Amino acid sequence: MSESAPQSLKNHGRIDPPFHFVLFFFLLANLVFACFHLWHHHSIASAWFLVLSLVVFVPYFKLRLYPLKVQDRVIRLEERLRLQALAPAEWHAQIYRLSEDQLIGLRFAADDEVVELAKLALEENLSRKQIKERIKSWRPDNFRI
Repeated sequence: MSESAPQSLKNHGRIDPPFHFVLFFFLLANLVFACFHLWHHHSIASAWFLVLSLVVFVPYFKLRLYPLKVQDRVIRLEERLRLQALAPAEWHAQIYRLSEDQLIGLRFAADDEVVELAKLALEENLSRKQIKERIKSWRPDNFRI
């Protein structure tokens, strides 16, 4: 996947226009139409159409959350393996003290700074955002969802 600018803290968020804009617009338009239809045609069918228009937002959000959760699990595994390869053997037990949130933040750190940043994350209980802010050499993740 080609990126126009090198990935960094400021631009690493990913938006999928067909999902985030097009699909959401049609779901919202459908909801507005269902409300309008119920307002002008009081019937069980119109009410049911409104209920379905509301319920369809549940799979819309779940459709995005499920692959993100799987991605987070893979990142957690990848980062633990990377830390085991890069960290000294006496520090390996500490790797499992890192939270999922911290491991996800560490995925953007280059190999030469990830171990020190992981130690700092444990010592200061850094959040994902705080870890990303302290990264000096950004390692892009162009395969995320």
